[in-house]
Amino acid sequence: MATLINPPTTATASPAAGSSPAAAEPQKVDYMNLPCPIPYEEIHREALMSLKPELFEGMRFDFTKGLNQKFSLSHSVMMGPTEIPSQSSETIKIPTAHYEFGANFIDPKLMLFGRVLTDGRVNARLKCDLSENLTMKGNAQLTHEPHMSHGMVNFDYKGSDYRTQLQLGNGALFGASYIQSVSPHLSLGGEVFWAGQHRKSGIGYAARYNTDKMVATGQVASTGMVALSYVQKVSEKVSLASDFMYNYMSRDVTASFGYDYILRQCRLRGKIDSNGCVAALLEERLNMGLNFILSAEIDHRKNDYKFGFGLTVGE
Repeated sequence: MATLINPPTTATASPAAGSSPAAAEPQKVDYMNLPCPIPYEEIHREALMSLKPELFEGMRFDFTKGLNQKFSLSHSVMMGPTEIPSQSSETIKIPTAHYEFGANFIDPKLMLFGRVLTDGRVNARLKCDLSENLTMKGNAQLTHEPHMSHGMVNFDYKGSDYRTQLQLGNGALFGASYIQSVSPHLSLGGEVFWAGQHRKSGIGYAARYNTDKMVATGQVASTGMVALSYVQKVSEKVSLASDFMYNYMSRDVTASFGYDYILRQCRLRGKIDSNGCVAALLEERLNMGLNFILSAEIDHRKNDYKFGFGLTVGE
């Protein structure tokens, strides 16, 4: 008689509780060691690099000569039209030419810049590190035109995960700002100001979120300004930017899109906005210490066209 033997039953082992890989666990955030944010006034700086290039019209020549490691002199010649105010819709331009002489002193803890123009204007800027965390910045302009001279001093204190600034200027101008990192990628801040000469005050708030690939910022102020910007880093050499500006008091709205393309020997930046304005700036490195610049801006709504070229010699 054959003996029937039941086949052995295969038991399926269930995974033990808590044996999931460590990689699946969310990374804990050390809120006591957050990064220090950038200054409040620079929260849009990545977008401004593409959307606000230094455009010019006419011809420009800049020459910089270093006398030693800290001191250098600069010479600039600018020839081109200057717009004058007009009640008509047409743009009125008059030909002008300027020469500018400058002196620069650059030290790890102190930087001084001075400019003198042939039209009588004198500009000065300084940056001084008073300590490891406290920096003082100042700028001033003197001119023979009445009520056009101005000056401002800025104190910037850099904490471990926050920054605060205090501004003092002529015309009884006072301002203060504070920005705080609340996570490794998000920072929040606010500002207040008082312009005693014009009897105006205001308050504003801002948020900035940044990663290795993108930067998103938002800012709102009691003056009616709402500003949003977004920058996407496509690669190490290409980045795209966009912004949205709205003033809920005047009902003015402007949106723009820009790009920043860095090649081996040149850099190309440009933008287009909702007002029909298209602009581009090309900086070509011809040789060590020799750069060629092309600038173009077309305003289709105003039928205004601006083109310029320049040469920069020296570092």
